[in-house]
Amino acid sequence: MSRKRKPLPILENVTITDIAAEGKSLARVNDMVVFVPFTVPGDVVDLQIRKKKHSYCEAEVIRFVEYSKIRTAPMCQHFGTCGGCKWQNLPYEEQLKAKQKQVYDQLRRIGKVELPEFRPIAGSVKTKEYRNKLEFGCSNKRWMTKEEIATLPPQEKQSDENGETKNDTSRNAIGFHITGAFDKILPIEKCHLMDDMHNRIRNEIRDYATNSGMTFFDLRAQKGLLRDIIIRNSNTGEWMVIVQFHYDEEGDEERAKALLQHIADKFPQISSLMYLNNQKCNDTIGDQEIITFRGNDYIYETMEDLKFKVGPKSFYQTNTEQAYHLYSIAREFAGLTGNELVYDLYTGTGTIANFVARQARQVIGIEYVPEAIEDAKINSEINSIDNTLFYAGDMKDILNDGFIAEHGHPDVIITDPPRAGMHADVVQTILRAAPKRIVYVSCNPATQARDLADLDAYYKVVKVQPVDMFPHTPHVENVVLLETRA
Repeated sequence: MSRKRKPLPILENVTITDIAAEGKSLARVNDMVVFVPFTVPGDVVDLQIRKKKHSYCEAEVIRFVEYSKIRTAPMCQHFGTCGGCKWQNLPYEEQLKAKQKQVYDQLRRIGKVELPEFRPIAGSVKTKEYRNKLEFGCSNKRWMTKEEIATLPPQEKQSDENGETKNDTSRNAIGFHITGAFDKILPIEKCHLMDDMHNRIRNEIRDYATNSGMTFFDLRAQKGLLRDIIIRNSNTGEWMVIVQFHYDEEGDEERAKALLQHIADKFPQISSLMYLNNQKCNDTIGDQEIITFRGNDYIYETMEDLKFKVGPKSFYQTNTEQAYHLYSIAREFAGLTGNELVYDLYTGTGTIANFVARQARQVIGIEYVPEAIEDAKINSEINSIDNTLFYAGDMKDILNDGFIAEHGHPDVIITDPPRAGMHADVVQTILRAAPKRIVYVSCNPATQARDLADLDAYYKVVKVQPVDMFPHTPHVENVVLLETRA
């Protein structure tokens, strides 16, 4: 017989004092730090402790005693369940303050390097409908609230807890995955992150699939026809829709094409309608054959007078308008005169490389993903840019002393690594390459701070510019200019 767990305590009349990481806020109770989601500084709440550690605990609100004066009404009906936009209840000005402070604290505490005065954070041009890409899961297990589960018959409740699902179409859903419940999908009626047409497309797919008796994917059992939907749009007015299926039985391909035809007829605005049959255990599509049902297999984005071809597997910054400001800052920090050799590390589809190429003598881009490099070459070609070179492979393997000897020591390095930051070998190679300036674009100021500490002996930080790419989330980008100490 298992021992009964001691119930965790309830804390009453607790005042939320600060913004914390990962979209949470915090309070201090008897020298204990308490992290609480979906609250803002100034809220007075009763809390139920859910997880307790030695130096901190995590809790959820069971009652609001008093609402904060700075609190604002969330715009989304799914706020509080969907974990995507955790700061909707915080005014945008306060979000920007918190992000600016986050960058400063992480660079100071982790990097421990001398810092100049920070530029004020560049707020996003749009705070609603700013994304150009969203992905939705399709599942036969929609997320149910505690109240809904409580009303289920005992047998059905047990089945739900065990991950089993009856053939009940009312449990079908298209939406976002719930954190901590990998096979559960929160049904989304209206998301404010993208132009409203994406809501109409997604809901039409849901309604057609439901009315036609199409099966929704069961992640545990690995069966069900309708699996995943990716929707993209661009500042040229084009739309791309990719529907991911999982063929299980005879006739599934015909059923899939019937849905696609319905969507094509309903939304002639879709210029790129594609699909795939993914039999893998996960939803990644990088290694999958994607078939064009109607239109082109790409859409275009523009930035200044440049065009960028975006395919179904291409990476492009998901906030198009703010990406322009981010890259403009990077270009400004690079201080190009037309005579410089520039290395663009982690170049992706060559967006930054092509964006700065006309102000440089030559730009060499390096990226891990071969498909992205092919996109980068195409983007140079369609913009008549002939002073770029692109290489695919692991950064720490390609960027070495031999590579630098062959191509020349860079005058400027622009680096935009993933959230994990730069590999230690890459940092050492940069130091040996000895560029005059390094422009470090980061989506994770914590790992950026670590790398700045490694560069500090030879480079000083002279400019810092935080940039908000994702309103209503705790994520923040940061651009740092480093100059040689010599």
